[in-house]
Amino acid sequence: MLTSIEVQLVRRPDATAAVSDFDLVEAPVPSLKSGQVRVENRYLSVDPYMRARMNDRPSYCPPWPLNAPLDGDAVGIVTESREPTLPSGQWVLSDCGWRERYVAGRSDVRPLEPPPAGYGYSAYLGILGATGLTAYLGVMDVLAPRPGEVMLITTAAGAVGGTAGQMCRALGAHVIGSTSTPAKVAHVISRYGFDAAFDYRNEQPAQALARLAPDGIDGMFDNVGGTQLEAGIEAMRTGGRIAKCGAIGDYNSPHPAPGPPNMHHFFGKRLVMRGFLVSDHHDRIPEFQRKARDWLADGQLVADETVFSGIDSAVPAFLQLFAGHNIGKTVISLPVTGGF
Repeated sequence: MLTSIEVQLVRRPDATAAVSDFDLVEAPVPSLKSGQVRVENRYLSVDPYMRARMNDRPSYCPPWPLNAPLDGDAVGIVTESREPTLPSGQWVLSDCGWRERYVAGRSDVRPLEPPPAGYGYSAYLGILGATGLTAYLGVMDVLAPRPGEVMLITTAAGAVGGTAGQMCRALGAHVIGSTSTPAKVAHVISRYGFDAAFDYRNEQPAQALARLAPDGIDGMFDNVGGTQLEAGIEAMRTGGRIAKCGAIGDYNSPHPAPGPPNMHHFFGKRLVMRGFLVSDHHDRIPEFQRKARDWLADGQLVADETVFSGIDSAVPAFLQLFAGHNIGKTVISLPVTGGF
């Protein structure tokens, strides 16, 4: 019988997640029934939000069960089909990640068009996938930057932050990035076209904003929370907007930090902070992908990947997201095992 190596969660961490919280398990792959396909995954996504799914407590995503295959976005190729609309050789997107192969019905996968020139199908996990759509929603629906406005982007070298900053630049904004190393500061300026950036580990965010935006900021795309959010609120001009995307600074903490102490600025400056979830807006995918393809074609948008190889690298790659080692989208590449 054909088998698949899959990643399972075997223990819920109290604080920082570790390799010992996971296990690699060999599981059988069932035979096909009518209307089903077998898919060989080629690329798996690991994302910061998944850390919350390791906890058994209410959140916007259900917790991962113990001793069962994990789920997450994946791009694969149909290698055997009993479904006429999904022939062998068709690339598909699914949430059947963290495993080598699986059997699915037509409603479980989404067929993919060929990616833009210069990009592979892994782009559907990043710049053309949930990562890009998340950035697009926060920029277009919440920040709505106008030419000349000043935008602050946290985790600016990450998949969502880097994309959001480039989109703000494409709309004419002056963009400042916050990231974790001097090398990443240089990267977001030279590669992504940010106007300025700072290393929050070597300079307090409030001091950096006083230096880089002495007249204040108009918007903030926040993936972090904590002192960076506090500094952003303090620097906001009247009518400022905050797109609240995540809080990676708290994901490994058993006791999340309290909210910023300067919330009084929300009424004094008439600020707006809006949270959003990409899962609420799947109907926007065609609109977003058309715009993203245009930006990619004219060079206003570029994408980077940090690639790990093999299913056994999925857990280390996931844990490294919280150490700040990645640039752009982190992707797990799986070797070709069939004829496609």
